[in-house]
Amino acid sequence: MEWIWFTSSDYWLSRLVFQRALAGVYLVAFLCAALQFRALIGERGMLPVPAYLRRVPPRVAPSVFHLHYSDRFFALCAWTGAALSLALAAGAGDAVPLAVAMLLWAVLWALYLSIVNVGQTWYGFGWESLLLETGFLAIFLGNEDTAPPVLILFLLRWLLFRVEFGAGLIKLRGDACWRDLTCLYYHHETQPMPGPLSWFFHHLPRPLHRVEAAANHVTQLVVPVLLFTPQPVASAAAALIVLTQLWLVLSGNFSWLNWITIVLALSAVDGSLVADAPAMPGPPLWYGILVVAVTALVVFLSRRPARNLLSRRQAMNRSFDPLHLVNTYGAFGSVGRVRHEIVIEGTDEPTVHPGTVWREYEFKGKPGGVRRLPRQFAPYHLRLDWMMWFAALSPAYAHGWFAPFVERLLEGDRDTLKLLRHNPFPGDPPVRIRARLYRYRFTTWRELRETGAWWHRTHVREFLPPTRLS
Repeated sequence: MEWIWFTSSDYWLSRLVFQRALAGVYLVAFLCAALQFRALIGERGMLPVPAYLRRVPPRVAPSVFHLHYSDRFFALCAWTGAALSLALAAGAGDAVPLAVAMLLWAVLWALYLSIVNVGQTWYGFGWESLLLETGFLAIFLGNEDTAPPVLILFLLRWLLFRVEFGAGLIKLRGDACWRDLTCLYYHHETQPMPGPLSWFFHHLPRPLHRVEAAANHVTQLVVPVLLFTPQPVASAAAALIVLTQLWLVLSGNFSWLNWITIVLALSAVDGSLVADAPAMPGPPLWYGILVVAVTALVVFLSRRPARNLLSRRQAMNRSFDPLHLVNTYGAFGSVGRVRHEIVIEGTDEPTVHPGTVWREYEFKGKPGGVRRLPRQFAPYHLRLDWMMWFAALSPAYAHGWFAPFVERLLEGDRDTLKLLRHNPFPGDPPVRIRARLYRYRFTTWRELRETGAWWHRTHVREFLPPTRLS
């Protein structure tokens, strides 16, 4: 059966780049899971998976771990996902028959879904659902055995549209500083995890910050509509989105959010503008039927995210089904004007007195020592560091995990200490831990020259009084 309308060989190169890049994002995600899970959600973690599985049925959080959980089995799943991601990034999907390639992508998606659905607070970020939704569509994108299916390419653009347009709407409906173009006066300083260039971005002239904000509105509210126009306009729109995301990559650490948005944009580029397409066979009947069925399912499930886009009470980063098939996205509907950070200190002295010496724990990514320039970690995701930023916004964000975190520091737990940059107690653990809230701001050019400090901090209040093990 010839379905000439069903595929377009013009996108063979776009599919190749998209699949390789998506496998790279998957690789980073599985590495984050494998290297951090024991302290966060392991059997002795701050939010243990076994306890969660006893409370939540499979229909609410589908996961292979409902069948069996142990730290060893979780590690096996995470490292298997990493190995499979690496193989697909190297082109394994094109070296096997179409059905096998689809199975490989499906296994990758199912493994990461299983992790996200037991990850609790640590996996409550929008880019987790974004990776899963993108990964689900990638299952049906095919390989070299057939030209790329037009319907799946359309669904990828629909996803990219929701990511960008949703983020643009949430800004216009949210903080007034987006409407008067002043949000970037503060954003680079108060974002969750600044990067090595964030200090310099913050000190750009204010008129340029206003131009940045205006350009953001154009990129997120106008350009996404052009994704559905004929080529080469759609490719130009995708290129603008890529450039905007690269600007965001330079200005901060947003895990793989920017990178997977770039990956989605690449799928909208007409590869024939770069290279001639090779001859590719038409799709087998079973594959065509499956793609049509999946498209119908996604279109049906899109009704709630589409309704959310039009709602005055627009929610961001919400999943409407336990498989994360079609979700809603958005970021920075409000921008903080002041940055607060929680600084954790310990002491090995048996009693606390005015002269007690407190030593500070250093985190890998979040600001701590004022003379330490922020580092680039994205697309790698430092989950503990991000949650510490949320906890500084409100103690409600610390509920459930912060007390176990302090307890493990008092125990000198090795897995927890691996999440930190510096442990001031390399021998015996401290006797007491305290947490203090500070206001942080970027230094001025003059302060940087005189002190060598990138940050200036001022004590605000006590976050956790000196605490010891019972």
